[in-house]
Amino acid sequence: MVESNTGLLDVLSARLGAKHVIVDPAEMAGYLVEERKLYRGTAMAVVRPGSTEEVAFVVGECAKAGIAIVPQGGNTGLVGGGVPHKGIVLSLARLDRIREVNAFNATITAEAGCILKSVQDAANAVDCIFPLSLASEGSCRIGGNIATNAGGVNVLRYGNTRDLVLGLEVVLADGRIWNGLKGLRKDNMGYDLKNLFIGSEGTLGIVTAAVLKLFPRPKTQVVAFVGCASPHAALDLFESLRQRAGDELTAFEFMPRFALEIVLKHAPGAVRPLAGDHAAYALIELSSPDPELDLREQLEKVLEAAFEGGTIEDATIAASDAQNTALWHLRESLSDVQGLEGGSIKHDVSVPVSEVADFIVTASRACEAALPSVRVCAFGHFGDGNIHFNLSQPVDMEKQVFLSQWERFNRIVHDIVHAMNGSIAAEHGVGLIKRDELARYKDPVALDLMRTVKAALDPHNILNPGKIVSLGEDLPPALPVGKA
Repeated sequence: MVESNTGLLDVLSARLGAKHVIVDPAEMAGYLVEERKLYRGTAMAVVRPGSTEEVAFVVGECAKAGIAIVPQGGNTGLVGGGVPHKGIVLSLARLDRIREVNAFNATITAEAGCILKSVQDAANAVDCIFPLSLASEGSCRIGGNIATNAGGVNVLRYGNTRDLVLGLEVVLADGRIWNGLKGLRKDNMGYDLKNLFIGSEGTLGIVTAAVLKLFPRPKTQVVAFVGCASPHAALDLFESLRQRAGDELTAFEFMPRFALEIVLKHAPGAVRPLAGDHAAYALIELSSPDPELDLREQLEKVLEAAFEGGTIEDATIAASDAQNTALWHLRESLSDVQGLEGGSIKHDVSVPVSEVADFIVTASRACEAALPSVRVCAFGHFGDGNIHFNLSQPVDMEKQVFLSQWERFNRIVHDIVHAMNGSIAAEHGVGLIKRDELARYKDPVALDLMRTVKAALDPHNILNPGKIVSLGEDLPPALPVGKA
């Protein structure tokens, strides 16, 4: 056992090389603050192993020394899950190899540090797709996607990250390596261990590689932007499309009027898609690997019937790939431009798809009653019930005054979600920001089971301590106050 923190760092430097054990404050700075700058952590060092074996060595030495480890991928998380509190940051950025692409088995084996876009590109090279797609795909890493069970815009057709993972390689809290890298669709040899680690945010083990599913690359697609009178009308349109298009319905994204207004105001190149204003908008994509399928005709028929029945007010269908991209740009720019409207209190929630319109209306009214000048920006993945229920600061209110009401609005929004049998953590994870909220809304038996699993796999609580469930650690408050 090493005698001090300095001794531990010397041991790690001897194995990894001194340049991969970072202690300079300026070099460490980017690893200590998360994407939204709600939290700033502290660490004794940032360690950058270059292989699974080096990850195992680092974890084993930290376990012997009783030093906490916070695994980190692209550091693009939105809930504080990668923020350290003392201990070390274990960056997986150097584990960035595509180990194998097997187009016949429709699998790709990628290390945890691979940028999501690199995995997508490797799939495209063999005429396949890896369908996980989200705004940060050019910088987030697949290990972080797995650790948070990331969602994105294609969940409606392909599922969450959990649905895209066949096998994992994981370093356990004692430094042992579990090799579960199998590309099997059926494997009933005991417990499904991989699903313990997917969505665990590095609290149970450190994912170092994964076998991921590939799918046939779409050869034809069509995108439309639709104006509706209300979220309920948008939901009616979704149901019509689901009945008519089935699996060809790849995405159904919802935006309110306020969301489109700020995109048109701030996003470079954004062009108004429809002549008039509408209370609600839907961005729709149909796709198929069959190049002979006339998806445009299919979509036109659904939209014509919806227009004649009063479900929609207006629509435009893209006529080229460039127009497809332009319409998607309106949705994909939204997360970035929100910050240009001041402070934002954000909720990543899900409810049953049948309840999603009722939720938007009910929660919007409740928040507007609590603060009449608040600007509700409720958008997201209508087809899987995941809404980013965000609140932009009133134009006449100071940013810090608005953000100080975060907890108040949590109660309003999360109570409504809970009453609808929904989830307060849909696709971003729990991390720090929802840790205490989880204790309020999660079934107590489920929480007890989660703590039991944590204690069994990480008995000394060195893996990302204090995230998801608290075991009494000395950690910062879980709720950010006035720091955004």
